[in-house]
Amino acid sequence: MFNFGNADQSKKQAISAADGAVLITAGPGTGKTFTLVQRTLYLIEECKVKPENIFIATFTEKAAKELITRITNELAEHNISANINEMYVGTFHSLCLRILKNHLEFTRIKKHYRMLDDFDQKYTVFNHIQQFRKIPDITETLFGKPQNKISSWILAGEICNFVNNLSEELVDAEKLIQDNSAEISTVGQILKLYKEILTENNLLDFASIQVETYLLLKNNPAILNHLQEQITHIMVDEYQDTNFIQEQIVFLLAGDRKNICVVGDDDQGLYRFRGATIRNILEFPQKFSEGECKIFPLVVNYRSESGIVDFYNNWMSDTSKKFFNWDKFRYDKKIEPHKKSTLKSPSVIKISSQNNPDQWHKKIFDFIKNLKASGKIDDFNQIAFLFSSVKNDKVVELANFLENNGINVYSPRSDMFFQREEIKLALGCLILMFPKYFEDLQNKSFKHLYQKHYDYYNSCVALANKILEKNKTFATWIKQKADEHKNLTKTTNYAYVGLMYQMFAFEPFASILDIDIDNGVTDVRPTRNLAMLTQIIGKFEYLHKIDVLNEKFIVRDTEKFFNLYLKLLIDGGISEYEDDSEYAPSGCVSFLTIHQSKGMEFPIVFVDSLWQIPKKQSKKILEEIEDKYFQRQTFEPRDQTKFFDFWRLYYTAFSRAQDLLILTYDEGGKGMGKTPSKYFAPILDKLTDAEDKNFNLAEFDLHKVKDVNIKEQFSFTSHIAVYETCGLQYKFYKELEFSPVRINSMLFGILVHETIEDIHRAALRNEISEINDANIEAWFNSNYETFSKKEHAYLAPAQLSAALKQIKTYADKNKNNWSQIKQAEVDVSLVKSDYIIEGKIDLIRGDDNSVEIVDFKSEKKPDENSQDKLENYRRQLHIYAYLVEQRTGQKVSNMNLYYTGATEEPIIQFPYKKTAIEETIAVFDDTVHNIMSHNYKNISKDNRTCNNCDFKHYCKNRQK
Repeated sequence: MFNFGNADQSKKQAISAADGAVLITAGPGTGKTFTLVQRTLYLIEECKVKPENIFIATFTEKAAKELITRITNELAEHNISANINEMYVGTFHSLCLRILKNHLEFTRIKKHYRMLDDFDQKYTVFNHIQQFRKIPDITETLFGKPQNKISSWILAGEICNFVNNLSEELVDAEKLIQDNSAEISTVGQILKLYKEILTENNLLDFASIQVETYLLLKNNPAILNHLQEQITHIMVDEYQDTNFIQEQIVFLLAGDRKNICVVGDDDQGLYRFRGATIRNILEFPQKFSEGECKIFPLVVNYRSESGIVDFYNNWMSDTSKKFFNWDKFRYDKKIEPHKKSTLKSPSVIKISSQNNPDQWHKKIFDFIKNLKASGKIDDFNQIAFLFSSVKNDKVVELANFLENNGINVYSPRSDMFFQREEIKLALGCLILMFPKYFEDLQNKSFKHLYQKHYDYYNSCVALANKILEKNKTFATWIKQKADEHKNLTKTTNYAYVGLMYQMFAFEPFASILDIDIDNGVTDVRPTRNLAMLTQIIGKFEYLHKIDVLNEKFIVRDTEKFFNLYLKLLIDGGISEYEDDSEYAPSGCVSFLTIHQSKGMEFPIVFVDSLWQIPKKQSKKILEEIEDKYFQRQTFEPRDQTKFFDFWRLYYTAFSRAQDLLILTYDEGGKGMGKTPSKYFAPILDKLTDAEDKNFNLAEFDLHKVKDVNIKEQFSFTSHIAVYETCGLQYKFYKELEFSPVRINSMLFGILVHETIEDIHRAALRNEISEINDANIEAWFNSNYETFSKKEHAYLAPAQLSAALKQIKTYADKNKNNWSQIKQAEVDVSLVKSDYIIEGKIDLIRGDDNSVEIVDFKSEKKPDENSQDKLENYRRQLHIYAYLVEQRTGQKVSNMNLYYTGATEEPIIQFPYKKTAIEETIAVFDDTVHNIMSHNYKNISKDNRTCNNCDFKHYCKNRQK
């Protein structure tokens, strides 16, 4: 009998409805994640569905990690072994990417594609802007302005807005081009050119991941049939936030089985601006025959005080019909609290002032300090402030006031990265090392910088000079570098990120790097910000193919870095580091956007931004294209959507609170800027003020912030080997994510490895006849072209010839053994009690009785002087053998290293010894726990390792 735990009747029904179409409408705090986890366990334990037959799509990476951890914990508790890498669990984007990777040869995408984030996408368009400007009258048609009146960066942003809105709706660019409307035709040309740029440069943006997956499934029946056979049960979380293309992919994968379970809350649909449509969840039952879709409402809230539940119920039901009516665009529901509050005090209150920001700041500050002083909270992280935007001046002023008065604020999306002292100091020091740029900056000689940019860079220099006055050693080094760069006659062995690593030898940077990671986000934030700056500079060097500084290009490249790349980032703003492993950083109150807070809960929630009003967000031209060319007609009435979105947004905000909800504002203003706006005034009039005698804080028993339950994944090559080489390297590169100075990748080895992989894939498809010299050369050339283009790395003809020879020799030696191949490039994992072991095995071959593991090395066989390297390889193979046996139950007979550069016998074979493997696993386990406890004391003593490390300047300075 399946153990449903504490599940109520609605949850039990939802969990046990294993087959067919299922809609679970889950209000705030009603336990939808619990239901998803238990439903997965029910499928595996009761229905005997294999884990690899289950597909679960989530909305965020963090949600996916939490879901994986909770599922694996349940499976372990029930003694069920499962390879989580075989189960399809992740965001829609990650799951689509996984499908694409397995079938790249059937898409426009080639190996070594580059993923574009939002800034990369805009920067890519910006770098091709002259091609877009050649579209006749592009700016006049779309913006009513001549080309010289719109900057290239703004134009790039508008172009991205158009392509992002249209791509996932499968709009045909050619049909738009043929439209009689000049505006629509121009948008069609934009869309067509943009897609051509993606294809030509082997790029993927977030939208095209899903579009390419849809086209792959639609155009390749054999692949679709294979996936339909493999994936028998589909679950989709946050279904109210899915878009058209995601719905299409779900129904394609489900096929005739129709085993689709969707979970969501139509009242929390927040992502219309990203193409999400509430119709997917509202119309889901109509996708099936009448009565075929089972509907299970989860309405009992286990999160919040009953007064909070009543408050947000009233918000949704009492829309003051003079504003709007929900009509059919909402499931009729009322959330029920799991128990009635016994508090005499209200759990929803307000803190306000009368057109007096200083008084407002102080009231909030005093309330928080009183909470802490009274012992009602143990940690500031029990408090969250929610805003429509954290970049608003009022929000920034409140954050500054709290920080200046000793209350730290965690606000990663406030775009304050470039205002952080450590970032300004680093940039100021860099500027001082390039005297020609510094001189032109002082003289305001740059036509592409505005006064705000001059002010910013000068403030960075001023901060650097202030620090350098106290540190003469650092100042002397800066001057020395400036003199070298001013009179540069030879090529340096570093570029901009390399200079940063040299700076880390000096104070205050060295002390920032010394930080103990266990000290919490408040202390670690400067270190993480410096790590992000190395990533930013490293990406600039990659995009512009800059490896070193030289006399010819130093002035040009420095101007390009500060006046183009960095300037655009400063203007656009970037978010600071967000740690998925922490729910709310200790020692800080959280300042979050309402969108950002979705799915979270806090004991005390302040909701601000009460000046907001419903606003229309769509453009007229996009509405015209939607009417003419979208795959389905508009669902919600356009004149009502701004009200729907506004009410859903604040419903989401109000329902984040567990114990105490506080609406806060500084009353004042007129017209559109009035605070509170007329949409909030009626509910605020009814709320008790925090200073009222009817509110008694002593009554409240406040929750702690919940723990984030996320298991980290560790592999031998990416984690254990790095840690064993040097604990500090692990701390900086793996934990803090500093970007290493780019060095030429092992192109030779990658070429050999990937082409052998192509051979194995052909063998697994039973296309043995395709494994011939002509195809091997075609695979080889394609791999070389895509990799060299992406990494800006190249091989000499002799090296190319040698690599191809190794591959052909391997193919010739093994031409009679292809039937022995079981799997190639196998991602395998095993869940332990507090972490997950993962690995990627090059080749598994054998028969029904036993298998062999093969790992390929594109080099000559090592001699007797390479015992340390061989020992590491042996331990790596031990991990692989352990994973295979634990996961599949198959016996591993041998573990092999295959040296493709060997002149005679290419294989070194290690026999399977259970005791040796157990010893390796024990060491692996100890090492993981050292990493998890942030023990980084094992510093490398190997001169070769140290001399090749970016942190050698920092380390040498600390060891003096």
